[in-house]
Formats: sequence, structure tokens, C-alpha cells
Amino acid sequence: MRSVPSGGRRLLAATAGVTAAALALTACGGGTNNGSGGSSGGGTLTIGTSDKITTIDPAGSYDNGSFAVEYQIYPFLLNTPYGSPDVKPDIATSASFTSPTEYTVKLKSGLKFANGHDLTSSDVKFSFDRMLKINDANGPASLLANLASTDATDPTTVVFHLKNGNDQTFPQILSTPAASIVDEQVLSPTALTPDADIVKGNAFAGPYTLTHYQINSLLSYQANPNYQGMLGAPKTKNINVKYYADASNLKLDIQQGNIDVAFRSLAASDVADLRKNSNVKVVDGPGGEIRYMVFNFNTMPYGAKTPQADPNKALAVRKAVADLIDRKQIADQVFKNTYTPLYSYVPNGLTGATTVLKDKYGDGSGGPSADKAKQALAAAGVTTPVQLSLQYTTDHYGPSSGDEYALIKDQLESSGLFQVKLQSTEYVQYSKDRVADVYPAYQLGWFPDFSDADNYLTPFFLNTADTKTFLANHYDNPAIDQLIQKEATTTDATARKSVIEQIQAAEADDLSTVPFLQGAQVAVVGKNVTGADRTLDASFKFRYGVLAKG
Repeated sequence: MRSVPSGGRRLLAATAGVTAAALALTACGGGTNNGSGGSSGGGTLTIGTSDKITTIDPAGSYDNGSFAVEYQIYPFLLNTPYGSPDVKPDIATSASFTSPTEYTVKLKSGLKFANGHDLTSSDVKFSFDRMLKINDANGPASLLANLASTDATDPTTVVFHLKNGNDQTFPQILSTPAASIVDEQVLSPTALTPDADIVKGNAFAGPYTLTHYQINSLLSYQANPNYQGMLGAPKTKNINVKYYADASNLKLDIQQGNIDVAFRSLAASDVADLRKNSNVKVVDGPGGEIRYMVFNFNTMPYGAKTPQADPNKALAVRKAVADLIDRKQIADQVFKNTYTPLYSYVPNGLTGATTVLKDKYGDGSGGPSADKAKQALAAAGVTTPVQLSLQYTTDHYGPSSGDEYALIKDQLESSGLFQVKLQSTEYVQYSKDRVADVYPAYQLGWFPDFSDADNYLTPFFLNTADTKTFLANHYDNPAIDQLIQKEATTTDATARKSVIEQIQAAEADDLSTVPFLQGAQVAVVGKNVTGADRTLDASFKFRYGVLAKG
């Protein structure tokens, strides 16, 4: 989940010697009800957020703010139950590999959209076909790069044909917004549909419908009586979501009881202050979020399209940055330890995670080293101080971003090796500029689509003939491409872990990005609000249906 991508994410290559392993997910009857069961509860609950929506058309959004809406209003073939990262059938009754390259899903019968339209396999095929057809630069189509075609063989049966077999992540991908099921009678098959048309068409079949939509201002949800998915009926019938431009106002409203829930993103100092407030509860959950810096290989100092193009000098610049960043200082001073230092590309806690950047850069113990940075630049013949333009966004990765990047600027400049031109841009423009080679080096964050190391590797580093990385930073290493394709199709867990470790080691040599922090999920709720602990789980999806007051 997500920075806004451009280009591709998943295209598996055939891997010799890998045997087909059938994966099966089945559920009897109507699926598991992990919500409240029966009809929706009453009352109204208000949520506050400073996240921003780009669009609620799933084909055009790949950001946490938009996904937060889409998880409430669209159905999925597979989904994650509360409290688990493992996918199960949602509006399906079963889903399984019927061959290494065929994944067959059986839908529940009698499914309907909130507008009364039947939801059948035809809508499913339409949803996947349009996602790939539109292939929007800011959408998640790249998650489906291994999908060759989709067949609706009867009204309740869908067969996905994969380009390459043994895809260890495809079931998880079916639970992401790339696999949102939309109404073929409302949404365009070839272009993004305006949000207003989606709302007017009541084209929803998730736990909630949208009854009022004022983008990035106020959204009103109402429990959808037609929802037949695994999450069950929402505990609260009406949900209002209020959007804040200033996180300090979000803090003020939650502590004064003007809203019931504050989720994404309060300043770390505000969270620390609210922990001492007896009128609210701070709820922590497992987090896969990472914060990192990206280098554009064309426009960074000595990049391929600069007058002084020199790949060895460009690498030395990246190495010097990796040597100088003080992760612990950023975590302590800016984020009050709501984030922890991250020393590799796969975050701590996931299978295959290493600390390769800690071992290879800085002082070897996690701290910075100006001497090593100086040596790296001198060995490549780089003239110092290096002039580096560094960009961050003011309104997408939380209110501490300004302090975060001001501190990074200070860390780089205090060595005497860099002069940093630090600039900021609002996210709507930022998401366009960064894929248009405007920024030589820039901020991104990542909110995982699913809990697997691959989701931190394929999106960033895999390039194929058909797809490019969502970073769009012109980085390409064919050897790493082969390793990523191998880990994605290796069925033996031990062997796959070894390949994931190899990828991180190889990436540490190239440094197309420098990850530096890993964060947890945090929500602040009123004393009488329940359910936040259930939705702050390892699926990383904040779902409103389990929240209730009283």
C-alpha cells in the first residue's frame, strides 16, 4: 500500500526446475463472518485523518489515502480476516490453483451491488481487464503484471490465467485494491471514471456505501445491507470521515472529543502527548511502513542524463549518503521512537529480513561515518561539496516530514561533503513530478499491499520487457531481476528465504534507494471506542466495520 507508482511490479519469469505446487483456499457456505454478524449496529462514528485521496477509481490510485476508502466500499475475491495477514475467500466460496498457471475462483451466488445490479463473474473479468487496459501511471495495475487473461466461464466462476506459474503472491494480490471488484454498468472499461460518477452510480458492494463525497473534506458512509463478504455487517451503521490539512487540528479535535478516532497522521510529539491524556486511548498495531530516499538514476548528481554523467561517481554519491544518514537520531529526535531504524530493504519481522546496510555502511554498528563517506567520494574522484537537490512532500507522509528532511539535510551538510537544496511540494503535484524526472533525490514511504518480503522487492527493483519499477527512477539490474523472479516462484521456504537475502545484499551494492525507518500503526480513539485494536493488524488495512462506540 503504498507510494504512488509508475510502471510495473510483478512479472515472473519461468524458473527452471520449480515444481508446481497447488495452493488452495476454501470456505464452506457463506464464508467466515468476522464482523458483528446480522444487521449493522446503530449510531454514528466520526474518524479524522490527514491522509489525502487521489481518486476512488481503483485503476487510478496507489496511495494509502485512497485505499482507506476503497477497502470500505469495494468487495474482494479474497480478503484478510481481522487479526490475520492470511487471505481467505471474501465474496468467493473457494479459490485455488487448478494448475500452476490457472487460479480458479468460485463466487457466492446472489451477489449484488448497492444499486441493485447483479455482481457476477462478468463484473470480475471486467474489473481485471479494465485495470490492465487503463494501466494508469498512478494506479496499481503493475501488481497484475503476471496476469495474462481472465475468463468468466459461468456466472459464478472466474479463471485467472497467469503468464508464469508458481506465483507465491497471487492469492495475496487478489486481496489488494488492484483486485477491487467494480460495477461494469457504471465504470468505464477504458478510462478512469470520475469519483462523482462512481458515487452517483452507487457502484459499491463492500461493507459500506458512500452517501456523501466531498473529496479530502468530508465523506459519509452507510452500512451496505447487500454486502455478503467475510467481514460481516459493520458494527456502526454510519461513519463520517473528516479530512484535516493540519495535523495539529486533528490532535485538538480528538483530545476535545470532537471526533471519535484519529488515524494517520499525527505528529510523533502529539502521539507522545496524547498517551498521557486520560480522555483518549492510543492504540498501537504491527507496522510494515517504511520511509526511504529514492535516487533518480538519470538526474541525480552524475546521473545518466546530466552533463557530468558518470555511473561510478553517481554510485559514490549514493554510498556517501548511506554512510552519513543517522537513523537513530531521526527516530529519536523527529519521531520520538514511534519509528525504529531500518537497515535493509525488507523490514524487520518479515522472513528473509537482514541488516545489510548496517553492516556495509556508516560505522558498521548502525551509526554514521563521515570518514567512510569521504573515502567513497574521493575514491571515485568526486569533487566536494556535492550539490544535491532533495525533495519531500508536505502533506502525505505526516507532519514530521519537514523536520525529518531538515535533519537529513543537516546530517549530510555537517560532514562538509554535501550542499543540499531542500524543497517541498504538496502531494498531488509531487506524485506527478517524481515520475517525470523532476526530482534528483526524493522522499517516499511504503505501506505494504501484503505481508511478504516480495512486496518490498518487486515494486522497487524488478524490471522486465513489459513492466518497470513503480519508482520510475531508471534503475535496472538484470541480475537482481532474475533473483526477484526466482524468489517469487520458489516454493521451498528455506530456499526462498536465501534468495531474498541475496537480493538485499545485491541491492546494498547498488543503493537505488536508501531505506532508513520502519514504523508502527497508531490510532488515537475516544475512551468509549472499541475495535481499533482488531483492525490495526498485520493486514495493514484500517477497516471501519469493526469500530463501535459504547
